[in-house]
Amino acid sequence: MEQAVPADLDTFTQLCRDWDDALVANDVDRIAAFATPGWMFVSQDGVMAGSQFLAAVANGSVLHDTFGSEVKSVVDLGDVAVVVARVVNTGVYQGERFENDEWASDVFVRRDGRWLCELTHLTTARAAPGRAP
Repeated sequence: MEQAVPADLDTFTQLCRDWDDALVANDVDRIAAFATPGWMFVSQDGVMAGSQFLAAVANGSVLHDTFGSEVKSVVDLGDVAVVVARVVNTGVYQGERFENDEWASDVFVRRDGRWLCELTHLTTARAAPGRAP
């Protein structure tokens, strides 16, 4: 029987580092390997299918040159885990530079001994009091 991958801070810190590397490489197949086929995003713009994001990376509409996730907490719910991270990334979207500083809440499901992201919720981070935005 296959050993279950734990839902803990160390596991998800490494998983997010590996996913960050795939995003900086702009490698659609590597990015997709971290998510379920039904992966979706929720943000201030509403709901977007992860497949839409992957298509934008594939056609060059979205390109990342940095991506860093700092996992802050992991809630273990058995074969489901909720991961909260601070995410900072830069790149180009439709020819325009972007710099994002966000809080991400990701819902992961355990499938065949691996953690895969089912849902990503993004919230723009506010600057700390006394610091410029």
